[in-house]
Amino acid sequence: MKNLPTIVLATRNNGKILEISDLLKKFPVIIKNLDDFGPIPEVEEDGNTFEENAYKKASFTAKILGLPTIADDSGIVVEALGGAPGIYSARYGGTDATDEERCTRMLKELEGKENRKAAFECVISIAVPTGAALTYEARCEGLIAEHPSGINGFGYDPIFYYPSFDKTFAEITRAEKSYVSHRGKAMREVRDEFDKVLIWIEQNMPIFEKFQCNGL
Repeated sequence: MKNLPTIVLATRNNGKILEISDLLKKFPVIIKNLDDFGPIPEVEEDGNTFEENAYKKASFTAKILGLPTIADDSGIVVEALGGAPGIYSARYGGTDATDEERCTRMLKELEGKENRKAAFECVISIAVPTGAALTYEARCEGLIAEHPSGINGFGYDPIFYYPSFDKTFAEITRAEKSYVSHRGKAMREVRDEFDKVLIWIEQNMPIFEKFQCNGL
């Protein structure tokens, strides 16, 4: 029997792991994440775009572990804040800030502003150790709520209001969120082409030479 291929999710974020694993659960692959391996160097996310950061995380992890890797870079862009926090969404308010603290800061900066338009953006990169990669991207538009609501999800979900559901992302189920979210849309594109993605991975993975060890 052919061994199932292993694909690494370049994240330790449980929310992302659950969302991505759920979308790929029907495929003949073994899904692992960074917590399944020993300590590896941190990737410096110093790109200027979501795409640059996603590729950097995916290609770096693939080279370190020798396995095909999926990485995403995503964030929220708020119109009244000039597109901020954007690529700095995870570091908004400081690298040690909690999700709650980041949401509180955003609400404070939007006090008195009528324009509450915002969008989640996501870029997914699938890379192999040779450096080759595939890219998928998607966007989800909504509004920043006046106050947090809901207990589901993570990140900015409690303050991201999705008009079609008349709820924040933290008030809907993971299945509902995956159907409309930036990451869900991008991952569905990946899922819909995943048979081809697996072929592409197999074609682009390095071939490791086998050597016979002859004792002296």
